[in-house]
Amino acid sequence: MEFHSCQQRLASVLLLCFWMLFIRAHGSRKLYITYLGDRKHAHTDDVVASHHDTLSSVFGSMTIPINSPCVVCLMHLISPELPEVISVQRSRRYKTTTTRSWDFLGLNYQNPSELLRRSNYGEDIIIGVVDTGIWPESRSFNDKGYGPVPARWKGVCQVGEGWGSNNCSRKIIGARFYHAGVDEDDLKIDYLSPRDVNGHGTHTASTAAGSVVEAVSFHGLAAGTARGGAPRARIAVYKGGAGSGNSATVLAAIDDAIHDGVDVLSLSLGTLENSFGALHAVQKGITVVYAATNFGPAPQVVRNTAPWVITVAASKIDRSFPTVITLGDKRQIVGQSMYYYEGNNSSGSSFRLLAYGGLCTKDDLNGTDVKGRIVLCISIEISPLVLFPLALKTVLGAGASGLIFAQYTTDLLGITTACNGTACVLVDLESANLIASYISEASSPMAKIEAARTITGEGVLAPKVAAFSSRGPSVDYPDIIKPDIAAPGSNILAAMKDHYQLGTGTSMATPHVAGVVALLKALHPDWSPAAIKSAIVTTASVTDERGMPILAEGVPRKIADPFDYGGGNINPNRAADPGLIYDIDPSDYNKFFGCIIKTSVSCNATTLPGYHLNLPSIALPDLRNPTTVSRTVTNVGEVNAVYHAEIQSPPGVKMVVEPTVLVFDAANKVHTFKVSFSPLWKLQGDYTFGSLTWHNEKKSVRIPIAVRITIQDFYADVA
Repeated sequence: MEFHSCQQRLASVLLLCFWMLFIRAHGSRKLYITYLGDRKHAHTDDVVASHHDTLSSVFGSMTIPINSPCVVCLMHLISPELPEVISVQRSRRYKTTTTRSWDFLGLNYQNPSELLRRSNYGEDIIIGVVDTGIWPESRSFNDKGYGPVPARWKGVCQVGEGWGSNNCSRKIIGARFYHAGVDEDDLKIDYLSPRDVNGHGTHTASTAAGSVVEAVSFHGLAAGTARGGAPRARIAVYKGGAGSGNSATVLAAIDDAIHDGVDVLSLSLGTLENSFGALHAVQKGITVVYAATNFGPAPQVVRNTAPWVITVAASKIDRSFPTVITLGDKRQIVGQSMYYYEGNNSSGSSFRLLAYGGLCTKDDLNGTDVKGRIVLCISIEISPLVLFPLALKTVLGAGASGLIFAQYTTDLLGITTACNGTACVLVDLESANLIASYISEASSPMAKIEAARTITGEGVLAPKVAAFSSRGPSVDYPDIIKPDIAAPGSNILAAMKDHYQLGTGTSMATPHVAGVVALLKALHPDWSPAAIKSAIVTTASVTDERGMPILAEGVPRKIADPFDYGGGNINPNRAADPGLIYDIDPSDYNKFFGCIIKTSVSCNATTLPGYHLNLPSIALPDLRNPTTVSRTVTNVGEVNAVYHAEIQSPPGVKMVVEPTVLVFDAANKVHTFKVSFSPLWKLQGDYTFGSLTWHNEKKSVRIPIAVRITIQDFYADVA
């Protein structure tokens, strides 16, 4: 057995205590995380000694090999005989889950908003990025014009393979890397240092806090000025692995980040648990932002749903890449792509023969001559994400010059970047039907594909919730609405090693929120993580600039609801001055979720349901009888203000608010109100949605509401 403690990793005072236990059982080497809560001793030597004593009481001796099965050892650890051990969990592997997006959100750099000016672009706020590392030579991390590293910073610049102390700067002020429990195969293809081998961490870091870089594009597409949401913020890098991390690396990163002094944590990771490390960070005043993951549009697949973090869905911005396909009969059909002309072999330079390939599998193309031709492939039952790379490989392997790929509408435009200059265009099924009809009718069907163009602005319907974005309700916390907010995450241009690449996913949406949090933290340094989260959720947009409801893409499209985007699409400028906030004392999370945080036998199972927590949302997953919840709002706007309640009751539910008017003045800055819910029917129903808005002539403070009427416990809505 090998033993590592957080106390052995840190030389000074510790905020979070856990063990990483490598236990060899049945010839395998497994990693377990043992959580002990906050430190209980003043000196680190005393902490380490107490941990050795505890382990010795279980294993007999720290030097005796452990031959019995892991599960036996671990069951002993969580037994009532060791009340100091809160939980033991097997370490899990985590997957990682710009030029236009910040303008779309109202944070134009050339014509800065009041939020950007008053926050000084997030200057000296420290954003901790837990990801795959960073590429320090990127222009997005230029530190020209930056002052000294903030004196409060306690972090380090950890050197390693391909990374020296000079790779940290006044922009990248700290860097660490972790590899406990990372697969040996992953380590072989990665740098044992903070350097980013696959670019994911570089992309997210530059999106959150990248310096201003003029005239960037992806082969001429999406051209503009690249920068982060808080371009003057500092970056601290915590690398958990190339393409993936695990419980041990992420917990170690969070632990170090707390000690180092970050203000914001951005984690574009797909975890399968709600980390107690994130709770510790929040209780130390750090706002933690997590990705909702990319399992949408299916319901109940949202991840990272702890109520103390901000969980981010992905939305689309007002930019598209139309690509014109001209058929031999002069008809033009417009698809979308990332196609750019490359050299003289471009299939877009002239008309080429056009062939129908069905699903474009080897069987479908058997006997069909596609050499030098553009091939039409149609995906209906098979996921485009699965079929497209197979079709691309098959048709190019057969000598085709281009690919027209038909699919139901999704947000997978980024998959065409794999074509590397070959003409690959996505079209919808209606367009595919027209092309297929032309192929069957023409004696020598031809087509020409033009290079993609970039279109931005009012002509593009936006925002929309991206199809891939994971949807609620949360299976871990059904009485909490998740995700919390949506932010741009589709076709985002940001740094990737020495160039700029378009990326898509909630991984891209997460640093957008982290960047906004940095601006709000700079503007309101006394706001708690809950206050910042409240400001973001209650001021979000649920309609576009035309006043039309935001749509959620999927199968089929629909009007978005709170399980798609929480409070709505993020509106940074409104969040800077929300009027009212729903604040939470960080210790309250323990009162409501003690049985989840502490898994020992002493857990108090009588804790209140989570919907009583003072969140900027209300979710009742099991409404049978009249239920009343209370919320408390704090005035952070004008001292003298009067707010009126506007109720949108979920269908099938009677909703009453008392009082309906809140009057604030210098002596009354905080008010508590009650919201009562009564089912209008007795049935086993599904979720319906509503909202509660406090408004006056200047402000509008809206929270989303989700209610499900039920008759029986643990009802599975799968019929």
